[in-house]
Amino acid sequence: MIAISQLANQTDGRAYYDRKIAEGKTSKEAIRALKRRISDRVYRHLVTDARTVTTDCAGWAREDTQERL
Repeated sequence: MIAISQLANQTDGRAYYDRKIAEGKTSKEAIRALKRRISDRVYRHLVTDARTVTTDCAGWAREDTQERL
């Protein structure tokens, strides 16, 4: 869904898709590559967030605030 919406507008995702098409990929292959690129970025953000917020055994965040997760 996100990949398709990026193709509808002039975004970085659309530029990436166009580059893949120029490399000789089919439309399905280019969309698959774009989906993979998006999922890699999301995963990278999740890992970064997990490293910055650690929890104790009670489920409380141990950073600057004491917010319940």
